[in-house]
Amino acid sequence: MALLAAAALAFHELAEAVMGQAAITVFDLRVAHWFNAHAAEPATSLMRTVSAMHTVAGMVLLIGALALYLWRARARYWLLALLFSVPGGMLLNVGLKYVFQRQRPVFEQPLVTLMTYSFPSGHTAAATCFYGLLASYLVIARPRWYVRLGTVAFCLCMILLVAFSRVYLGAHYVSDVLAAMAESVAWLAVCITAISTLRRRREGKTI
Repeated sequence: MALLAAAALAFHELAEAVMGQAAITVFDLRVAHWFNAHAAEPATSLMRTVSAMHTVAGMVLLIGALALYLWRARARYWLLALLFSVPGGMLLNVGLKYVFQRQRPVFEQPLVTLMTYSFPSGHTAAATCFYGLLASYLVIARPRWYVRLGTVAFCLCMILLVAFSRVYLGAHYVSDVLAAMAESVAWLAVCITAISTLRRRREGKTI
């Protein structure tokens, strides 16, 4: 609940600042134009690859692979959490885009051209949900501390890399990816808490 409250508050503050054209929007523009002016190979190709891995098609493959693993591991409640949190988080993000309707960054020579809205970042939201759930599962399922630490580090790096790729390519502003992280952390907290409560109640009835 504390995590949910903190993430929801962070999202609210970012949304209010963006819609109110606060100082962060000036920072957004400066960062966006700096990356557009300094983009170069091989970084651009790497960022394109990272982004492509986390499109809707890429996320379907990642979700499918993790779902298969959880099914074989008989981690049914975690499988349920995966199927609710990641697709649900992606749908939530689409809804929020239409609520805020923020236009994407505009450049004379864009690296990518997209017609959808910018706030919050869909790629970052999906990655945060997926890698956040993966980290939560492995931290609980794997007793060795170095495995837990390595898992958290890897998942955090992937989330940050996806977020960075969207800013680098000019698809989103910094505030877009920060809001997506906050949104997804809050949603993930709701999903994991709900599934955990369901598991405890069912196990309590069985006993």
